[in-house]
Amino acid sequence: MYGSRGAGARASVAVAGAVLLLAGCSSSGGDGEKDEPGARMSQQPKDKDPFWVNPDGNAAEQVATYAKDGKDKDAELIRTIAEQPTGEWLTPENAEQEARGFTEAATKADRDALLVVYNIPHRDCGQFSGGGAADGNAYRAFIDQVAKGIGDRAASVILEPDAVLHLVDGCTPDEFHEERYDLLRGAVEKLKSLKNTKVYLDAGNAGWGKSDDIAEPLKLAGVEAADGFSVNVSNFYTTADSTKYGKELSSKVGNKPFVIDTSRNGNGPYTEGDPKENWCNPPGRALGESPTTKTGDELVDAYLWVKRPGESDGTCKDGPKAGQWWPEYALKLAKASK
Repeated sequence: MYGSRGAGARASVAVAGAVLLLAGCSSSGGDGEKDEPGARMSQQPKDKDPFWVNPDGNAAEQVATYAKDGKDKDAELIRTIAEQPTGEWLTPENAEQEARGFTEAATKADRDALLVVYNIPHRDCGQFSGGGAADGNAYRAFIDQVAKGIGDRAASVILEPDAVLHLVDGCTPDEFHEERYDLLRGAVEKLKSLKNTKVYLDAGNAGWGKSDDIAEPLKLAGVEAADGFSVNVSNFYTTADSTKYGKELSSKVGNKPFVIDTSRNGNGPYTEGDPKENWCNPPGRALGESPTTKTGDELVDAYLWVKRPGESDGTCKDGPKAGQWWPEYALKLAKASK
């Protein structure tokens, strides 16, 4: 099943990182509020969700734009996205600066940063989010930059969405397998050497196939040295199905805990149209459970919004390129969640 291929917008451009570095974080202490009228964003209660809400994200900027234009209802709809912590997808060109900027801003707000590392060579099998580091040495240098940027500050890292899955489902050519395993193991080791960094190695989603098929590859990629694994990143499988898949997989990899991306799974997966593109900007989807570490399940470390709701999955169904903010789609997600 190729609902997992690409799994949406992997290469989100973290423009906010540059904003944080050049202008300084606009959050004020633990509340993390923004000064523009109509766009003030507060952090979620720390005991419920310790992750940082970016007050300069695309959704927050959209709230300010709609408020300025007098579109108060639209502004409040987008606010339901803007006031939740979401993953910051680091860009290879500015990985160190962005990792430092995001973690410094999170620390200032007394929260943890949620970062996504997505730069493995031969990424996404050349699809909408294709690309990645030029070779193994470039990738190792990239990981070194990410680690240097994070330093001793608190962060949770979602490591390489789909990278292991694509070794299993036939998407990534055989000649790249050995190198990819080595790169993933090295990335886990490097990031886990940091004082306050948690690492979740991505493990696909509930719809791709059997957990038996990915368990051993996940071990080869270093999951046993990680804090756990992630499921449903940028995808739409329900939290119940994702939990079931995660628990089946956990039992095969040393009972490791996992996190679930609930950013857009409120209505479950799209089942119409071309099955190979059901994951790409599907209509009728909704926001899922709000991010929280209070999941009620000891194996589920958190519900996270790893994918940033409102950013395109790619140039399908009239969408812009992968990772680009798409306010019309964001509004549909928010409206469907009411």
